[in-house]
Amino acid sequence: MKYLHTMIRVNHLDESINFYTKVLGMNLLSKEDYPDGEFTLAFLSYGKTKQDPCIELTYNYGKHSYELGNAFGHIALGTEDIKGACEKVRAMGGKVVREPGPMKHGTTVIAFVEDPNGYKIELIQH
Repeated sequence: MKYLHTMIRVNHLDESINFYTKVLGMNLLSKEDYPDGEFTLAFLSYGKTKQDPCIELTYNYGKHSYELGNAFGHIALGTEDIKGACEKVRAMGGKVVREPGPMKHGTTVIAFVEDPNGYKIELIQH
C-alpha cells in the first residue's frame, strides 16, 4: 500500500489553487476538466508527480458552498520555520487560526491556518 492523495471539495478552484501554490508552496501537477461529469480536478503536491502524496481539489460546477462537517480534522504539513510560514500566510491574506506554540499536553510546536474554503491545515515545526 502507498498513500496517494486526499480529496477535498472546493468552492472556487482558482482561488484554492492560488492558496496551495503561492501561499503554501505546493506544485500544481495537473488540472483536468470533465465537462460530462460537471467537475474539474486539480492535483497539488510538494513532489513532482502524482506518485508523490497529493491533495486533490475537486470543483463541482455551480457548487459554491459545502458544509465541512465534524468528522474531517485537518491536513498536516511540516515546516522548518513555523513562524515564518504563519507570517507568509498572513501577508498573503490567509488566516492563521492558532498561533505557533506547543501542542496541548506536549512540546511539539504547532500552528493552524485555514484555506479559502475553511479547511484547517496544521503546521508542525521540524
